[in-house]
Amino acid sequence: MSQKLEKLLDQLVKLHPKFIDLSLNRLILLLDKLGNPHLKLPAIIHIAGTNGKGSILSYIRNILQESKFLVHCYISPHLKSIEERFIVSNKQIGKQKLLNTLRYIKKINAHNPITFFEITTAAAFYIFEKEKADFVILETGLGGRLDATNIIEKSMIDIISPISADHQEFLGNSIKKITNEKIKIIKPLSKVIISKQNKIVKNEIKQKIKNLKNDRIFFGEKFKLTNIKQKSFCLNYKNENINFSRPNLRGEHQIENAATAVMAILKIKEMGMRISKTSINKGLKKTIWPGRLEKGYLKNIPVYLDGAHNVAGSKQIVKFFKNNSINRWLVIGMLNNKDLRNYLLTINKIISGVIAIKIPGEKNSFSTDQIYKICKELNIKCVKQKNIKVANSFLANDIKPEEIIISGSLYLVGKIRKLYI
Repeated sequence: MSQKLEKLLDQLVKLHPKFIDLSLNRLILLLDKLGNPHLKLPAIIHIAGTNGKGSILSYIRNILQESKFLVHCYISPHLKSIEERFIVSNKQIGKQKLLNTLRYIKKINAHNPITFFEITTAAAFYIFEKEKADFVILETGLGGRLDATNIIEKSMIDIISPISADHQEFLGNSIKKITNEKIKIIKPLSKVIISKQNKIVKNEIKQKIKNLKNDRIFFGEKFKLTNIKQKSFCLNYKNENINFSRPNLRGEHQIENAATAVMAILKIKEMGMRISKTSINKGLKKTIWPGRLEKGYLKNIPVYLDGAHNVAGSKQIVKFFKNNSINRWLVIGMLNNKDLRNYLLTINKIISGVIAIKIPGEKNSFSTDQIYKICKELNIKCVKQKNIKVANSFLANDIKPEEIIISGSLYLVGKIRKLYI
């Protein structure tokens, strides 16, 4: 079964257009042949942004499930297997069902050029229409305006997670351009929830959506974090302080993500849905999101795995590790379209050295020579290793650090996570 699915996925990748047409025309044609399932879905929660999308989605999903609702989710990227992208009626899709669906959609597409993400998005809509659910939660893959998930015409709630520089080759080189791409998911009459943003992004969002009639809820204005404790956090909304359980996911940014998710839930409650505070707290505590400051071990050495691949992500890692004086090493592999230099410049504050590796099976990964060269220019100690197993042996037997961080790519974390967890 796995081999059949892998073979089909390889075939779908080969349908990728030779010339990038930055429009939704290919997907429009395919969905029309499938009967436009995206127009027949239950209440949609749509999430765009640079960081935190997956965590926010997972918090909302778990809270809704604790409240006895059925939820479909479309998530990207996956860590280990493609099935992770499709949550159908609260459960991850089975291999056979996904294989059958993708085969059918490939047949309907009839060898026309189409991106892999467009195909999987069409598959998600096709599956979601046929299975019972109360909510659909969609995570954008890239950007917003021309993201395949943005083919939908209406949504209940639109969420803008923290925005920073990423995918500049598609979204533009300025933070304002990137912001404008991402906020284009906002649909008429949806409730709009804006996560914590830097000042430039926040002002740009306000300027661009000022004429919309949507209910707009900004972090730091209509809802605020007022008190963060070891086991709880306090959300101020409508001049009321409400205490919620602190999530198990590590990092202060995860409390901010949880606050955004809870705000979405409170808006859903205002629409008449029955969701108790107990369900909210249970959902927050149950949320597990692999590869986000996830703790494992190499022998007895603590290892933190985080898929952060941009400067904003590296800043959150730095913020989490308060003790900068211990012997802590970074194992890094990164796709070569990312800002490796500034990532390293940021995270250098908390590390003693770098182990450079290539992401297994990724032809677009930075080479170890390229990582070494940038480290040398930044005066960061760096050791090249041919693969993660050799790197692990070197760390455990020669370096013997007090802590290890593995980061730079979710693809990297997904492929090596089993060695530590």
